[in-house]
Amino acid sequence: MSPSTSRRVGRPRAQERPASGLEPREEVLAAAAELFTTHGYTATSTRAVAERAGLRQASLYHYFDGKEAILAALLEGTVRPSLDIARHLVARTGATAEARLWALCHSDVTLLCRGPHNLGTLYLLPEVQSERFGVFHRVRTELKASYGELLAGTEPGAALGAEELTLRTDLLFGLTESVILIRRADPARDPAALAVATADAALRIAGVPQRPLARLRREGQQLLAAQR
Repeated sequence: MSPSTSRRVGRPRAQERPASGLEPREEVLAAAAELFTTHGYTATSTRAVAERAGLRQASLYHYFDGKEAILAALLEGTVRPSLDIARHLVARTGATAEARLWALCHSDVTLLCRGPHNLGTLYLLPEVQSERFGVFHRVRTELKASYGELLAGTEPGAALGAEELTLRTDLLFGLTESVILIRRADPARDPAALAVATADAALRIAGVPQRPLARLRREGQQLLAAQR
């Protein structure tokens, strides 16, 4: 065997990835999302992520300075799109707050269920409490505040005291993020049906009567359709 045929270039991959068309940074994030959610964050090394992404480990550090940076980027990616939608809905004062709250909850659930990997399960990692994840926590806090602002604009919410408003905001936000656990227990659950059911339940937590629910659901769907 000649030197040219026996020489191994680079580090062997743990598994060949199909051609995805992703840029290397996005390929790293896709690989990390898969490994963190299937093998666990602690059990996954940067070398494993690099190999799964088809890169040398040294190349991975061109995009991220370590595993925490990869996790932070993944987590921020789960909340920023929701915050963008939330800001848009808060600004749509021509629509009822009830319909906008329904639309926000629906879109948030849809985004949490999007993609092959349940990244929301990573929220509970103890590492996420460190300062390295400050941006993620700030974005998530602003997103929850949008729920509170829309809730306060509803007819039932306007009658609530500050303490009760804070409690119901926590309940609404917790309801939305509960789909993370539902999806983990039942990965085959239909995301579209889950989004509608959760948004309907959100309005009930907000104190909205059952009678106008069908109309508010239609208005919320129209708001979401207008954003596409």
